[in-house]
Amino acid sequence: MSVTATFARLAVAFAITCVVAASVTPDAQAADTRKTLHVAFPVAESGFDPQALSDTYSDAVCLGIFDPLYRYDYFARPVVLQPNTADGLPEITEGGRTYTIRVKRGIHFAPDPAFGGKRRELTAHDYVYSIKRVFDPKVRSYWLNLFERTLVGLEPVLERARKTGRLDYDEPIEGVQALDRYTLRIRFKEPAYDFKWWLTTSNFAAVAREVVEKYQDESHRVMEHPVGTGPYRLKSWTRGQRIVLEANPDFRSETYPAPGRDPGDAAIANGLTGRRLPLTGTIDIAIIEESQPRLLAFDRGALDYVSVPASLAPTVLDGDKLKPALAQRGIVLHRQAEPSLAFFFFNMDDPLVGGYEPSKIALRRAISLAYDGEGAIRQLSNGQAVPADQPVPPGMFGHAPSVAIKTPFDPAAARALLDRFGYKDRDGDGYRETPDGKPLTIEKGSTTDATARASDELWKRNMDAIGIRITFVKNKWPELNKMTEAGQMMMWGLGWVSGVPDGDAFYSYLVSRNIGTSNDARLRLPEYDRLYDRAHALQDGPERNALFRKMNELIANYAPWILADYPYRNDLAQPWLKGFKPNPFQRWQWAYYAVEK
Repeated sequence: MSVTATFARLAVAFAITCVVAASVTPDAQAADTRKTLHVAFPVAESGFDPQALSDTYSDAVCLGIFDPLYRYDYFARPVVLQPNTADGLPEITEGGRTYTIRVKRGIHFAPDPAFGGKRRELTAHDYVYSIKRVFDPKVRSYWLNLFERTLVGLEPVLERARKTGRLDYDEPIEGVQALDRYTLRIRFKEPAYDFKWWLTTSNFAAVAREVVEKYQDESHRVMEHPVGTGPYRLKSWTRGQRIVLEANPDFRSETYPAPGRDPGDAAIANGLTGRRLPLTGTIDIAIIEESQPRLLAFDRGALDYVSVPASLAPTVLDGDKLKPALAQRGIVLHRQAEPSLAFFFFNMDDPLVGGYEPSKIALRRAISLAYDGEGAIRQLSNGQAVPADQPVPPGMFGHAPSVAIKTPFDPAAARALLDRFGYKDRDGDGYRETPDGKPLTIEKGSTTDATARASDELWKRNMDAIGIRITFVKNKWPELNKMTEAGQMMMWGLGWVSGVPDGDAFYSYLVSRNIGTSNDARLRLPEYDRLYDRAHALQDGPERNALFRKMNELIANYAPWILADYPYRNDLAQPWLKGFKPNPFQRWQWAYYAVEK
């Protein structure tokens, strides 16, 4: 079937109106408010508080609104750190323990009533305050693990905050200080060379205290009223349906960069170098959960680019190349390995699948042996992934052959393991009971889209093959995530996408102090925690990789996770979308995209 015919079939199920912006010549000195970039997210956003968010799509919006101190050179591959709101690269001294950073003068927050009608300049104090929000027990930040037990002077402050449920933001912390209005100093007890990469993420972008105190909810979060210094501000938001950003009128003077050395960069930057950012005045984001309607919307011109879901890759790709019919239309494929890990977790606190006794470990390992990961890549991902053998994805610091451990697909071994530990079918219905004769039913979280439904079918076939009954808790992603954070989900599959090139964070997700945030498995293993703390103090290299190997062995032995795959990312861009070069660690940088219809 041709590409055109395939899209025509999709049109029967879903129609969407394409609103084409007027063809005008943009002002070279400001964002063209008459141009709109149309974007789609496959899952609903959670909100727009940089220190509280954890999902990729909310992060994309926050990177348009808020400013971290650093960013990546737009064209350089491998990525190169460069200043954003910082005035120069960080001064890293005392063997990687101390960071001294100067903030550029004259940067202002977008106008907001919280500022009482005055222009509000960005200062080093805003970054101190924003980092302190990570320590607030009410905020429940996913990023506390980067500071706990390592930031100088944090422990007594954190202990008091946990006892009282309230962080005193005015209490000095030696490890994070504003030395003057424009100078920030961060001090760690141990070397933290990888921390520089985290300063590119929205999680350490600057928020204004006045805004937080005016609009925060009971959790001290400001998910619905983001105010930053970035190129865009929130214009409107219909939760789970549509997000509209507009150019920030107070955004500083930043221009599109000169092209890099990679083949094709000159064409990407053609006619854009030196133009003021953002290039496009409005970002219109639709939440389209189903894969086919998203691709149809792109085909009709209603989306300016789209990330092709693996389930539909054969529709647009011949192997790793764009189908000729699409290439002839001027559509451009941007393909790269994504710094992402797909995995399934077991809730280690769950009375059925959790626990550390041999019978519970055996149950989780049997399920791991019975999951056909390579079959999932063929059937669900259409080959757009490779099997995972360690937490850190390829192409990142910390991924190494010496760390790899492969779990085979071996249903026979899974059945033998279950028999050995007393998981047997006692009533003859074809499904096993627990060793003490109680019903054995695995409940796995699952979203409501077609891809999840196909995954559910594979999981059921795999579990039926070893005599384990499995059911699915169906809901939208944000609701399932809330259940996970509360420890109410027995099992679920997730994907972690890294915003930094160092893979240390992928191991941090199983550290016990991160239960309730990134440690979805709720693993409590002191040996694992000790290994992680030792590895975190080291730079990338064989010594750290040896510790990563030991942690990977613990993951394989205790089975809190099933490592699934590392996906490829395939982005399609319309011929009229200019300046588009996806970054592996910051998926979308909308300020650099020009819509030239």
